[in-house]
Amino acid sequence: MTFATMLQALEGRVPILERRGDLGMAVKEITDDSRTVSNGSLFVAVKGERVDGHQFVPMALSRGAGGVVAQHSMETGTIPFVCVEDSRRALGFLGSRFYGDPSSRLRMVGVTGTNGKTTTTYVCKAFLEAISARVGVIGTVAYQIGDTVTPAAHTTPGALELQRLLARMVTYGCTAAVMEVSSHALAQDRTSGCEYDVAVFSNLTQDHLDFHGTMEAYFQAKLGLFTGLANGHKANKRAIVNIDDSYGPRIVESCSVPVWTYALKAKADLRAEDVRLSLQGTEFTAVTPLGNFRIESHLVGEHNVYNLLAAIGVALHEGATPDQIHHAVTRVTNVPGRFERVMMGQPFTVVVDYAHTEDALNRLLLAAEVVKAGRIITVFGCGGDRDRGKRPKMGEAAVRSSDVVILTSDNPRTEDPYAILEQVEQGVVKALQQRPHVQYRKIADRREAIETAVREAQAADIVLIAGKGHEDYQIIGTTKHHFDDREVARDAIERLKFHA
Repeated sequence: MTFATMLQALEGRVPILERRGDLGMAVKEITDDSRTVSNGSLFVAVKGERVDGHQFVPMALSRGAGGVVAQHSMETGTIPFVCVEDSRRALGFLGSRFYGDPSSRLRMVGVTGTNGKTTTTYVCKAFLEAISARVGVIGTVAYQIGDTVTPAAHTTPGALELQRLLARMVTYGCTAAVMEVSSHALAQDRTSGCEYDVAVFSNLTQDHLDFHGTMEAYFQAKLGLFTGLANGHKANKRAIVNIDDSYGPRIVESCSVPVWTYALKAKADLRAEDVRLSLQGTEFTAVTPLGNFRIESHLVGEHNVYNLLAAIGVALHEGATPDQIHHAVTRVTNVPGRFERVMMGQPFTVVVDYAHTEDALNRLLLAAEVVKAGRIITVFGCGGDRDRGKRPKMGEAAVRSSDVVILTSDNPRTEDPYAILEQVEQGVVKALQQRPHVQYRKIADRREAIETAVREAQAADIVLIAGKGHEDYQIIGTTKHHFDDREVARDAIERLKFHA
C-alpha cells in the first residue's frame, strides 16, 4: 500500500496541512513507536501525555523510516513527509486503512460507561453467538479471538493495536466484535478509524477525574461514541441507552441514529418486570419492542439486570429472537472478577468483585443486601495515583451497607498506603455517625486484610472483596507483584479446614 493511498483515509476527517516528497512510496508497516521502525515503515509522531513523539523523528529516520506524519512541519530530508492538523486522530484512520479497514467488515458493538461494561460485553458475546456469529471481544479482562485469550493491558488498546486486533478477528473469521470503549480511549482518539454499528451507554458516575478533571469533561468523552455513531457508510445503526442514569437523556438527545432506551424505573423501550434476585442468580420478564420473554440468569444483583437489558437490546437489534436469547443467557455462568464467588465448602459466601468506584461499590453492596442471610463483611481499598476525590465517598458507601468494614490497600502505586487509608477513613468516620454499630479496621497489607475477613466470617455471612476483581497483580511503587484476591481467599478458607 502506498503512502498516498493511506492518506485518502484522512479526507474529510483530519486536515492535511503540508505534503512533501514522493508519496508513492510503499508502506511496509505503520508505527508510532520509533523503537519499532524498520526500513519502509511509516512513522506517525504523536504527542503523548508524558512523551512527545516528534522528538523521536530523527531516531525513526535513522532506523529507516520511509515516511513521516507529524503535527507540525519538520525537516526530513528526502523522506516523504506529511503534516496534519491532529496526528493522534490521524493515527487511527491511517492504521485502519493499512490493516484493510477491518471495522467495515465486522458488526461493531461498542459499550461505554463507568460500570457494567465488562459484564455487558460478555453477555453480548453469548447472545450474538446464539445467532451463529463468530465474536471477538476487546475489554478490561482480556482480548479474545477464538481460543486465543490475551490479558488486556488497557480496557481499550492503542489505536494501532486496536486496528491490528480487529484485522486479526477478520482473518480468523469473526463476523462481530464487542468491545469496551473507555473514556480515555475516546478522549485520546484511540478509536478513530472504527465505525460502530451499535453503541451502548451503561451509566456515568465519578471516576477518572485525575485524567478528565471534571464530570462534564468525562461525560463529553463518553458522548463522542454516540455523536460519531452516524459517521461512516454502514446502515442499520442504533444506540442502546440507560435512561435511568441522569446522563442518559443527554445521550439520547445527541443521537442522530435510532435509539432504544432501557430502564428499571423510567418508561423505556426495554424494561424488566417481575424481578427476582437471589445468590443463585436473577430472573425477570424482559419487556422489549419485539415482545416479552423470561430471562433466567446466573448473574447476581440488580445491576446485572441493567447489563442484561443492554445486551438484550444489542441482540434484538442484531437479529436474535427472544427464544435464542432465553436459551443463550444460561451460557454466561460467570464473568471474571464480577461478583465471582469463591467456593471451598465454607458455610459463608465469599465474593470477589472489581468494584472500584463509589457507585460500583454501592451496586455490589445492594446486590449483597438483597440476598444476605447474615452479616456483610466488606474488604476494599482505593488505588494510588488516581482520583483522590472518590476515596472518602467509597468509605461512606461501605459503612452504609456493611456490618464489618476492613480498609486495605488496592494498588497503592507510588503513594503511601497509609495516607490513602486515612483519606478513605474520613468517609468511614462520617458514615459511622449514622451507623455507629459498624465495626471497621485498617489493615494496609491486603493479604492480611482478606485473611482477617475470612476468619471473621460466620455461617451465612457474605464476605465482599472489592476493588481488584480479575486482576492478578498488585502495584506497589512502580513494581507489579503477583496477587490474586481469589487465590488469597481460597488459601485463607482452606486453612479453616472447610470441605464440601
